[in-house]
Amino acid sequence: MKTKYARLLKKQSLKKKWTFSTAIVIFISYTLICSVIYLALYSWLIQNEQNNAARTADDLTSFFRSQDHSFSIQDFQGNTGLFKAIVHQNQTVRIFNKDGYEVLTINNINSAAPVELSFEQLLGGTAISKETVDDEDAFVVTRLVTIGNFTGIMQLIHPLTAFQSMMKYVLTTMLIAGIGAILIAGLIGYYLANILIRPIQDLRDSMLSIQSKGFEEKINFEYDAEDEVGDLLKIYQSMMADLQNSFAKQQQFVSDASHELRTPIQAIEGHLSLIKRWGKDDPEVLKESLDTSLEEVARMKNMIEELLNLARKVDRDEEATANVANALSSVKEELQMIYPEAKIEIIESGEEVQPRVTENALAQIMRNLIENGIRYNEQSPLVRIEVNYLSESVFITVKDNGIGISQEHLPYIFDRFYRVDASRENKGGGTGLGLSITKMLANKYNIEMDVSSEIGIGTMFTLKFRV
Repeated sequence: MKTKYARLLKKQSLKKKWTFSTAIVIFISYTLICSVIYLALYSWLIQNEQNNAARTADDLTSFFRSQDHSFSIQDFQGNTGLFKAIVHQNQTVRIFNKDGYEVLTINNINSAAPVELSFEQLLGGTAISKETVDDEDAFVVTRLVTIGNFTGIMQLIHPLTAFQSMMKYVLTTMLIAGIGAILIAGLIGYYLANILIRPIQDLRDSMLSIQSKGFEEKINFEYDAEDEVGDLLKIYQSMMADLQNSFAKQQQFVSDASHELRTPIQAIEGHLSLIKRWGKDDPEVLKESLDTSLEEVARMKNMIEELLNLARKVDRDEEATANVANALSSVKEELQMIYPEAKIEIIESGEEVQPRVTENALAQIMRNLIENGIRYNEQSPLVRIEVNYLSESVFITVKDNGIGISQEHLPYIFDRFYRVDASRENKGGGTGLGLSITKMLANKYNIEMDVSSEIGIGTMFTLKFRV
């Protein structure tokens, strides 16, 4: 049953849940408040009824004590104030002798209650109890009374009929007011829910519109309040901007990658066609075409590896350290096998320390920077690497004598697939991804990187590694 109601509640709209919840909360709060008020009022009024009964008994005792002769009902009726008080409160007064025989009755409305206390027990004082008389609740006051030379037992019956009627009236009033309060709270809650949930509904409609029409569809409503809904709208707008930016970058990535891959594929296709037509009978054409195709395949392989490196987002190893000398030596040996005409100089100063970066990442960064200096060069390539070991950091400077980069292009050289100009594109067949990977690795390992360059003189990269 509980699961059934839970499922039913989940199917309701937020507006209905809000209205229902508001009504329930108000109902519970009202019930608790009314219960406290009712109990407090009941306790106060019932005590007041008991005090009235005791007060009347005290007045009667004083009146009887003042009578030093025989007493008749006419004498009592002469005390109009006391008599009217008894009649007004529907009280009944009886006087019994020591043997329990009734000798006097005033305002005989209720039957006599059993006198359970003996004459000796009443010598200790007044007894007040709540009993049922004639099927109705009443306070019964029993005490000794002296009238001249007569000493007897006085019993005062104070019915609670008026008190109970008043409490029923109070309870009925609270119930009617509670029902009215719930109805009013429900209506007000529904009205407020319409106002407060309207921005959420507009936000939902905007999401559905963007889902069907794409990012070209803009948010078509305004909400200026600085509350949770306003925060939600700001977060939504920020997320949509990020998604749109990511989508645009993805589209650019796909188009740029397609463009970069199209050239080697077309070249391979052309050489395969050449082999098919003439290469079978001409060894020189066959060798040249195969060599060129292999170069293009290698270029495609390198590009794919670079694309994969850009796509991977692996957290850095906080405990990783690198031996700078080993990494640079390995990179130098590798590149000089590929570019034997290049000259690579490594100069180290200071006491050797190990920066917080993996040797693979360090080698990849150095390889990209050095290879750029070799590829984009119109003279005999010379790359000078200076390593300065400090107590809290390691500075590495990579300076080449290449063609240089103009100042207008420097801010963009780390963008994916960015090519400075056609002359650089034709030198070495680069993909425009090397520096982008370098920047990605630098960000990953908190490496500070700075670059300066002059056309015709060369480019210098300065890197600061944490120790």
